[in-house]
Amino acid sequence: MRLVINGRFLAQAVTGVQRVARELITAAEALAAEGRWPASRLVAPPGTPHPSLQAIAVETVGPLSGQAWEQIVLPRAARQAWLLNLGNTAPLAVGARQTVLIHDAGAFDTPESYSLAFRAWYRLLQRALARFGARIVTVSRFSRGRIAAALRLDPATITVIPEGAEHILREAADCSVLERNGLLPSRYVLAVGTGAAHKNLSLLAAARGFLAERGLALAVAGRADPAVFRPAGALEGAVSVGRVTDGELRALYENAAALLFPSRYEGFGLPPLEAMACGCPVIAGNAGAVPEVVGEDALLFPPEDARALIGALHRVLEDADLAHRLREDGRRRAARFTWRAAAEALRDALPEEVR
Repeated sequence: MRLVINGRFLAQAVTGVQRVARELITAAEALAAEGRWPASRLVAPPGTPHPSLQAIAVETVGPLSGQAWEQIVLPRAARQAWLLNLGNTAPLAVGARQTVLIHDAGAFDTPESYSLAFRAWYRLLQRALARFGARIVTVSRFSRGRIAAALRLDPATITVIPEGAEHILREAADCSVLERNGLLPSRYVLAVGTGAAHKNLSLLAAARGFLAERGLALAVAGRADPAVFRPAGALEGAVSVGRVTDGELRALYENAAALLFPSRYEGFGLPPLEAMACGCPVIAGNAGAVPEVVGEDALLFPPEDARALIGALHRVLEDADLAHRLREDGRRRAARFTWRAAAEALRDALPEEVR
């Protein structure tokens, strides 16, 4: 096997990072079935559920789990193959014989969002990986610049592999989530985020009165992992939907009057792209990689400016033509971001002798 894939993400709760890894593997499996992906073996910790792959071999190796498995067991399992890591971390013992997908430089740029132990480990590990010569890929030009600055690398050495959006259309919309949470179609606006500080959901408190005057609810989907993020607290007065399935999230996007995404730091910004794929108008903070992802097909506002947020919301709710344009243009833009294209770019970023 020329390529070994780090399957630690399969043992983790599915958040944005794990979502990307799973979708890349699914797309790589399709390419492998066509003979367009290198011979590969996905190695995961013991007790990990196997994904349904045919063209990519899957095995579990042990003992240990978590970081100990990744740092001690995985290097032996990889042997002399090239190692592909899709979840921000990688074993130091493999040195330069690996590719690491790092989504952003959040541990350096927004330390207030993360637990002390998490950010200290990420800073130490990622600096060491760069020093040892691991190849780094990321998901946006914004992240490339921030990672290069944090790790003291030439940005030209970091390959950009944009994410996809079509996964949100794979599952049928499950509208039971609306009934369960007392939400009516077109009578709520949606926010999606973990509640971490950089997601900036507290800014939405300023829009509560504006929405209430129009009989609209504010629904918030998502939940933070306390082992990773410092929670910023619940948003008072909002309908907390919590963690949802893809089918439920699709229903929330398709029936919302708009998506509000006030984040002040994003390595990519998957929720706005998912919302676009579902025909939901997007109002987002003009920060991080979000402008790069949504282009001119969303309304952007300074993420520290509550008045600008309310102004953008007013425009979408009161101007039917604008809302229609954002829905249609958003769908077309999202269709340009596919996981197959991402997997092809990832393959092309591997060393020539591997691919």
